Amino acid sequence: MQITKILTAAILGASIFSATTFAAPVTAQEEISITKELARHGGAVQPIGETNDAYSKFFTGKSYLSNLSTDKNLPVFNVTFAHGAHTFWHIHHKTCQVLIAASGRGYYQIWGQEPKELLPGQTATIPAGVKHWHGAAPNSSFQHIALMQQVKGVTTEWLEPVDNSEFQKLK
Repeated sequence: MQITKILTAAILGASIFSATTFAAPVTAQEEISITKELARHGGAVQPIGETNDAYSKFFTGKSYLSNLSTDKNLPVFNVTFAHGAHTFWHIHHKTCQVLIAASGRGYYQIWGQEPKELLPGQTATIPAGVKHWHGAAPNSSFQHIALMQQVKGVTTEWLEPVDNSEFQKLK
């Protein structure tokens, strides 16, 4: 019963956010499959949103975006990573990034450090100018809320993909 309520809320929520301009809406089959997997892993399943076509060349696997804010100075996005999807290495210049794990299992890694697992309710703050990546665990889907203050000169520098052999060693 609870999974049905979560699925219904996620599907309705995704419809509310489908007016964003990132890309095409997620298919019903994708949404149901990912939402069921996320619900099994616990946490609050957020609206999946739309396919992340604008940034797909900087991600492995499929990802989806749902805009949760109307404030241009503090955009807030729910990012859904399909099974095993994650970002390439990248750097946010002139601002930090805060990640709030919402559901599923994920990881983030700061260059020169070991990867750290992210579970629902956990947060990570990536300092400005620091090379890092984040996304789903190899055998899981994952959602996190991403916040980055928009100050003058903010840019994201996209770098190389995460080494797949290293990524596959994660749980």
